Amino acid sequence: MKLIRFGESGRERPGLQLAGGRLVDASAFGEDYDERFFGSGGLQRLRAWAEREASRAPDVSANTRLGPPIGRPSKMICIGLNYRDHAAETDAEIPREPVIFSKATSSLAGPNDAVVIPRGGAKLDWEVELAVVIAGRATYVAREEAAARVAGYMIHNDYSERAFQLERGGQWVKGKSADTFAPIGPFLATADEIPDPHSLRIWLSVNGGMRQNSTTANMIFDVPTLVSYISQFMTLLPGDVISTGTPAGVGLGMKPSPVYLKAGDVVALGIDRLGESCQRVVTHA
Repeated sequence: MKLIRFGESGRERPGLQLAGGRLVDASAFGEDYDERFFGSGGLQRLRAWAEREASRAPDVSANTRLGPPIGRPSKMICIGLNYRDHAAETDAEIPREPVIFSKATSSLAGPNDAVVIPRGGAKLDWEVELAVVIAGRATYVAREEAAARVAGYMIHNDYSERAFQLERGGQWVKGKSADTFAPIGPFLATADEIPDPHSLRIWLSVNGGMRQNSTTANMIFDVPTLVSYISQFMTLLPGDVISTGTPAGVGLGMKPSPVYLKAGDVVALGIDRLGESCQRVVTHA
């Protein structure tokens, strides 16, 4: 299945993207795609409902705003330097263990919402990433059992304000958590839709010029390893998001000097089988 949420920001309703791309309203299903949903067999209930009702559910207009395809999770954990070429372009050593940091869930946005340069921001950067949604509570999960804890996958653009992240002291979370810095979607594809998450083309362009063009096969730590590893340090709850890192081609790594986004720029990105998204850069009001 492909899960969507649509409507005004903060008042999104659940829906589905059906075969052929048709979008339908699943409000009659009666549940949002949140922690309770994922942790209580919601995907199975939704699948049963869809088999009975989706074909006659109301259409969602193509002009309707898409929101984040899941409700706000308890946490969003990101992985740094998880592609060898990205580590190289930033002059960083290949990590021996996954580099983890958090991103405020208040930064979540719809896949095609504008991204806002925060007050005082001057070095806005892009990072296309494969995001994983957790299906059930996970604590001290063995790698061999980790795949069963994955509900599905979606696109995430891990926007970063590099000046806040790297020049203001403290942890990376400061440069990662501004409002609109985590557009996800357009949909959440359930795990059965993505039989191999490690063989997907992943790309991003800025104003039509390709900046990132790689494959998830180049990840240093794969999805089961990441789920297992993180669960050794914190309990992952249903609906939590793990963003698995970005390949080479970020603005910070451009030669001879970094290139950052400015108001009016258009960032487009996509991952095989997970669709595409697009954000226009605007300044803070």
